[in-house]
Amino acid sequence: MYPAELVMPRKAELTDNGFDELLTSGNVEDALKKEGTTLVVINSVCGCSAATARPGVLMAVAHSEKKPDRLTTAFAGYDLEAVQQIRNHLLPYPPSSPSIALFKDGQLVHFIERHMIEGRSAQMIAANLADAFEQYC
Repeated sequence: MYPAELVMPRKAELTDNGFDELLTSGNVEDALKKEGTTLVVINSVCGCSAATARPGVLMAVAHSEKKPDRLTTAFAGYDLEAVQQIRNHLLPYPPSSPSIALFKDGQLVHFIERHMIEGRSAQMIAANLADAFEQYC
């Protein structure tokens, strides 16, 4: 497990901007069983990928006309129970962090894996999410 002093500033980047933390498997199930759309960000300490994923997500949420009903996040290597439960809902995709998932009525409708984040700018990630929001939200 990562030390809190490494994780907390990276968590705060999302939670300070309206994302609810998913800390347990129950939190995950409660969020995903709700009607409507839920954005789930699996946050990470990974330098370059997470450093563009978080700003990209925030840009998409701030600038899209259509937005998910719920914004949620869990931290890989820290919120172990919640991340494992999220990953159960992401099968058959392999574990990936950071990653960004959009669920509609509990079903995965859009997923951005780490390899789709690496080497991409925050603006590219935001554009990808904005398209998904337009389609599903």
